Amino acid sequence: MKMWSGRFREPLDPTFDHWQRSFGFDRQLLQQEVAASKAHALALQAAGVLTSTEQPTIAHALDEIASRGLAEDAQQWMDEASNAEDIHHFVEMKLVEAIGDLGLKLHTGRSRNEQIATDLRLYIRLRSRTLIANVSNWALALVELAKASGDAVMPSYTHLQRAEAVLVAHWLLAYVEMLLRDASRLEDCVARLNYSPLGSGPIAGATLALDRTIAARELDFTAPTANSMDATSDRDFVLEYIHALTLLALHASRFAEEITLFATAEFGFVDLPEAFSTGSSAMPQKKNPDLTELVRAKVGRVNGAAQAVTLQLKGLPLAYNKDMQETQEPVFAATKAMHLTIYLLAKFTSALKFRTERMRAACESGFLNAMAAATYLVYKGVPFRKAHEKIGNAVRYCLDKGCELNDLTLDELKEFGAEFEQDFFAAITLEATLDCHDVIGGTARHRVHAAIKDAEARVQKLIDTYGSVDLGNSQPAEAVHAGA
Repeated sequence: MKMWSGRFREPLDPTFDHWQRSFGFDRQLLQQEVAASKAHALALQAAGVLTSTEQPTIAHALDEIASRGLAEDAQQWMDEASNAEDIHHFVEMKLVEAIGDLGLKLHTGRSRNEQIATDLRLYIRLRSRTLIANVSNWALALVELAKASGDAVMPSYTHLQRAEAVLVAHWLLAYVEMLLRDASRLEDCVARLNYSPLGSGPIAGATLALDRTIAARELDFTAPTANSMDATSDRDFVLEYIHALTLLALHASRFAEEITLFATAEFGFVDLPEAFSTGSSAMPQKKNPDLTELVRAKVGRVNGAAQAVTLQLKGLPLAYNKDMQETQEPVFAATKAMHLTIYLLAKFTSALKFRTERMRAACESGFLNAMAAATYLVYKGVPFRKAHEKIGNAVRYCLDKGCELNDLTLDELKEFGAEFEQDFFAAITLEATLDCHDVIGGTARHRVHAAIKDAEARVQKLIDTYGSVDLGNSQPAEAVHAGA
């Protein structure tokens, strides 16, 4: 029987009936639906709708449904519920199977509009916390790789042209900073969504005098939502969450792009881990960067989900509209994509090997010490604009001669300025060009060593809060359940 069939005389068109159902995908909200239902039962008991024996009976039956949903054959069990319209209908059907008409009392004082708004908040809150744990794990892998790289150097790039030498650790820590921001965005999203819609009814608020703080407290929400119309129609948190995932995917894509470039023979900076690469069906010599290429592509999928939800919500009148059902699948798909992507990136990063000699050699040609050379002249009292010009002229001379700045004689240098002295050569060594960037956030060696410790502490704080992830699994359980 439909949850709303009393007013209707004609049955639904069978094709429409199947098409409009959401149980095929919102079944992923089973645990959230059970938790919200148990909280609502407590509020009903406090309001005198359920007795002191009825409430625990309902709660026990709901716990059994939740446990059954985690069993190995849960998929088949749920598939057998061919009449279920959505996850709310499914849980009610199973509750009635277990405890009879008492199960029908649970829907007193509530609406599916507030139920789905609550379930989605619970889902995103849980998945955000799990994803932060995955992000922390990847960040820790980057920190460990930075520590292991020691004082290894690499070229940095602007416009994809060699710019200045930096520590490999400095480059890796740039991605740690991005990931820490991503974790912060997810935390902010959770803080904003953490208000309970239960008690909002379909639009105007429950018709029973429910104490809404009971359900909010039981579900670890900060408080009840302040406006019933907003509560049942708000999907800002869905969009904010997927936008946070989009930024995370974007950062993963940038990392993947650099690794893909660095693994080419033209760069030769990275040895791709074989466990995360495949070969060519035609060319026996190939080792292809499949993982990084797929990671690079994920931002399109995740951002597509964000765009889909944006267009689904655009122009909707208050309050609930069936359009909102379409916001769920993008959430589930983006969640699964990012859980698996970040989980794999942590394993991939831990397996990365740098060709440090090749990277160092790339730093020793191409005038990556030109900025340090200009700085040398600044310390000799030359205005930077003039110092820039003098070193530029020297670079042009070297290009014509086929040498580097440190190959010039002092007499040759003095043709570009009387300020050059013998100490110039010490000022443009590779180590000196690193250490002249002696500012907070710079690539001077002692600054980077300190930055590693600071980043490690911040990442560890996240791990202490959200837990670590077992990288030994072939596929993490949270990724499977996130959107399977």
